[in-house]
Amino acid sequence: MRAILRAIAILLVSAPAWALDLGSLSNADAAGGLKEALTQGAGRAVELLGRDGGFLKNPKVKIPLPGVLQQAEPLLRMAGRGKDVDQLVTTMNRAAEAAVPAAKALLLAAVKSMTVQDAKAILTGGDDSVTQYFRSKTQDALTQRFMPVVKKHTERLAVSNQYNQLAGQAAGVGLVKGEDAKIEGYVTRKALDGLYLMIAEEERAIRKSPMGAAGSLAKKVFGAL
Repeated sequence: MRAILRAIAILLVSAPAWALDLGSLSNADAAGGLKEALTQGAGRAVELLGRDGGFLKNPKVKIPLPGVLQQAEPLLRMAGRGKDVDQLVTTMNRAAEAAVPAAKALLLAAVKSMTVQDAKAILTGGDDSVTQYFRSKTQDALTQRFMPVVKKHTERLAVSNQYNQLAGQAAGVGLVKGEDAKIEGYVTRKALDGLYLMIAEEERAIRKSPMGAAGSLAKKVFGAL
């Protein structure tokens, strides 16, 4: 994959035409190919995560108990609260699965608005460049969209309310991160982490196997390298 990245980087920084000998690809083709790959990757990530088991059954993105509850889990189970713990984990992940479909329009808008400079930054920025791009363009807006959905799911559980009370007190004295002081904030943050991770994985898969790309430009760009 690094060889592919280096080759694409050469394409994007060479002046003035940004052309490779293979196919004489233009800057417009290079950026367009990346947009097609990211559009496909974003759509696929939403499809995979925004369904039953999308988070809960995927160990790469499954949302675990927040740190405070993880530490207390053995004691909770010893006290007969194991069912509550398991229900909370399931509910958190179901909440993330319910929230993710709302991300698709914003993700696609972020791809559509991508500039040539954005494309250069992604293709020369390392393995986390796709994640960083989508975070910078969509994180705040997606947080606002995810939060009400997540809260609707998690507030039904008594253990969620108990967590919010305890974590709120702990955050006041610096024992818990402010962003994790409420369960809905924690789940929203982890849901976004999982979403960006899966988009990056889908994009890398297209780079590795260009013929799996849905768009002709993506096939052309990545297949020429």
